[in-house]
Amino acid sequence: MIDYDLSQIRAIIFDIDGVLSAETITLASNGEPLRTVNIKDGYAIQLAVKMGLRIVILTGGTTEAVRLRYERLGVQDIYMGCAVKIRTYDEFLSHYGLTDREVMYMGDDVPDLEILRRVGCPVCPQDACPDVKEACLYISPYKGGYGCGRDVIEQTLRAQGKWLSSEKAFGW
Repeated sequence: MIDYDLSQIRAIIFDIDGVLSAETITLASNGEPLRTVNIKDGYAIQLAVKMGLRIVILTGGTTEAVRLRYERLGVQDIYMGCAVKIRTYDEFLSHYGLTDREVMYMGDDVPDLEILRRVGCPVCPQDACPDVKEACLYISPYKGGYGCGRDVIEQTLRAQGKWLSSEKAFGW
């Protein structure tokens, strides 16, 4: 269980590679990375959006398939090609008038550390690098790409009384 007052979380930000996608990527013949996605992560993401929780994608990658996947799940805030993620994070907070304590961030590697050290609720997948694990309040028992996103979304929605709380939960 996440040891944080999840009732105050208004946004959950996810990295992609190693978090919502497995850390190993197949490359297409043109060099384009082909990512996996977890269906249960997808269900939780679309439900969280329907229930009013802001879900955010923040990635250094630029693959258009990633944008399409999360747009189809209802995610409106998709930031791609972020070389220095903390800058985009600061712009996001300012744009929505959020504070660090209202944000959960799930990352798995060194580029995520600056944000993980700032947010109120830093979390990571089971297979995150040691430096990231050290910076997090919670380490999911699930690996990146294998349900860690669902894990933290479900805990947050349950804490807010929004998990399976309406007919919205029983459809896509």
